[in-house]
Amino acid sequence: MILQRLEDLRHDADKTQAEIAEILNCKREVYRRYEKGIFELPVWALVQLSKYYGVSADYILGLTDKKEPYPRNDMI
Repeated sequence: MILQRLEDLRHDADKTQAEIAEILNCKREVYRRYEKGIFELPVWALVQLSKYYGVSADYILGLTDKKEPYPRNDMI
């Protein structure tokens, strides 16, 4: 599911793999391999993509269908 979510989010944002790779500061081929499941998506990239797309990491990981990020808890 994570692989499809990455591709769907990219398409919904009308971005190319090269544009997302630039956001992650990596080569397009590296990002393509994340999207295709050849390379495991690193946590830092998951966080960056969550912020970029405005969705929760759980959504990208397929743990929820709710796109909205969790509310911030300033008490922590």
